[in-house]
Amino acid sequence: MKSLSPIAAAIGISMSLILAPALVQAKTVKIEIPVIEKDIAIDNAGNKQKMWTYGGTIPGPLIRVTQGDVVDFTMLNQKGNKQSHSMDFHAARVDVLDEFSGVRPGKTKKFQFTADYPGVFIYHCGSEAMSEHISRGMYGVIIVDPKGGYTEDFPKPDREYVIVQGDLFEEGTKPNDITHNKGKKGNLINGKMFHYDPVHDSNASFALESKPGERVRIHFVNAQINDSVAFHAIAGIWDKVWDNGNPKNVSHGMQTYSVAPAHAVTFDLISPADRPTNNALVDHQMKNALTGAITILMNHEDADPELGRNGNLIPR
Repeated sequence: MKSLSPIAAAIGISMSLILAPALVQAKTVKIEIPVIEKDIAIDNAGNKQKMWTYGGTIPGPLIRVTQGDVVDFTMLNQKGNKQSHSMDFHAARVDVLDEFSGVRPGKTKKFQFTADYPGVFIYHCGSEAMSEHISRGMYGVIIVDPKGGYTEDFPKPDREYVIVQGDLFEEGTKPNDITHNKGKKGNLINGKMFHYDPVHDSNASFALESKPGERVRIHFVNAQINDSVAFHAIAGIWDKVWDNGNPKNVSHGMQTYSVAPAHAVTFDLISPADRPTNNALVDHQMKNALTGAITILMNHEDADPELGRNGNLIPR
């Protein structure tokens, strides 16, 4: 067999390096989140309700790691709280009776897990009654980026946002009623009804933004305890959809996509490049859309350059 010339061999090695995915060194990521029971605004008018939170916000802090990383997690259930709380990472493979067990007020829970699978995952409290703990705001998102990075089939977005849809129940609703969806009065988008919807709520101070023609990636998480979400972009079509946010689970040209409770899906939307437009990102179940689950995406040349970039994925 004829061997390659030194020049041809060098070209072959260079091409293999170009085509090979970038190697990412696994690391240990320390995450510390306190549980804070507090009154928090649940609408754009500033009306407050007693909620239970990770880190004082709904959803809790966004966690982002790379596939293969070790998450070194610590949770403090603050001393002044009234309830026991826990942490259930859907991105983890551990022991439900060990790592995910609850701790009383004033106590700390520590554990580690390896982020083995890429995608977008919910985290939430699993203490009894789980339905009450989740519906009171105890949820958040962990994004596990693929170790191979972006590819032709999983392109880098121009902007990306995290949208978490949750329940809002009447103050004082009993846990058993919450479990059966009794007493539900609205839907929260990143902690507030109509959070980014100045069209339907005059108190909404801003919307999501992008420039015409940009690839906008929406990491959508359904934190409702019972209902699926029919996620749809009014005046748009989902260019690509990755179930669970995993690059291998791709669909193309989707109009509406069902997202189960405690599940996440990643959606790419590309607006027309030749003019400014707007989209409404909605739960197409009208009982949810018209009680808070509508988000406006404005596509215009003067879009805020920081929105959806540099870690600003959940505008507060």
